[in-house]
Amino acid sequence: MSATTAIRGGERLTDAAAPGPRTLWDRRATRVIGGLILPLLILALWQAVTVSGLIPPYRLPPPATVLDAAVQLAQSGDLWIHVAISLQRVLLGFAIGSVVGLAVAAIVGLTRAGDILLSPSLAAVRAIPSLALVPLLLLWMGIGEDSKVTLIAIGAFFPVFTTVSAALRQVDPHAVEMARSFSLGGFDLFRAVQLPAVVPSIMSGLRLGLAQSWLFLVAAELLAAAMGLGFLLTDSQSTGRVDRILLAIVLLALLGTLTNALLSLAQKLLLRRWM
Repeated sequence: MSATTAIRGGERLTDAAAPGPRTLWDRRATRVIGGLILPLLILALWQAVTVSGLIPPYRLPPPATVLDAAVQLAQSGDLWIHVAISLQRVLLGFAIGSVVGLAVAAIVGLTRAGDILLSPSLAAVRAIPSLALVPLLLLWMGIGEDSKVTLIAIGAFFPVFTTVSAALRQVDPHAVEMARSFSLGGFDLFRAVQLPAVVPSIMSGLRLGLAQSWLFLVAAELLAAAMGLGFLLTDSQSTGRVDRILLAIVLLALLGTLTNALLSLAQKLLLRRWM
């Protein structure tokens, strides 16, 4: 029997337990329909308060007006440029921040020296508000893409680092000792024991980092951008276009939901492979 099989043997006991019968709440159609109920209710309430005149249109335009704004921007091509640029910034910053976060988490979570040397400084940097970093990044990197992507990468870094480093420190020490008794060490120990144990935490950290990336995108584009959804927010505010402000907010929500759904799909595939 191999070392990896012996180490994971206890974890595979759950395979013998057959899953219970699926209920109505476990069905995918139920989840999809249930998830649409609240947005539809909000949309109906939005339409009702605008049509009834309870809220004046210059404060809250009806949904049809927001849709018209989307059609106008789409026909001119500006909408797709705003979406593409913001999406590119988020994905690039998220990728950079996640890779660095995973690497630093491994150093802090697997070594005592890394924990002692890095954890206090990283905790201090994490306490700095994101908007406080914007002026410094603009002075160092200018108003180009580098400063925006760097800010987004910082936003993605800390959720990934915090979640994964904590999970690595909580890996079962008995499993580690058993692996070492089979002469496993270094990368083999990490691959056989520690990595499978923290895969759920890695995916949770990545999802938190992705959500944080969208938040930091808005912070970056609100202050220094000529294109993007954050720029659309500030430009619409200066021109009094409440319909475009609402459109930008809706698009940010939709893009965040879509990217999170793709990451959730990747999470299911990875958990099926490792767990």
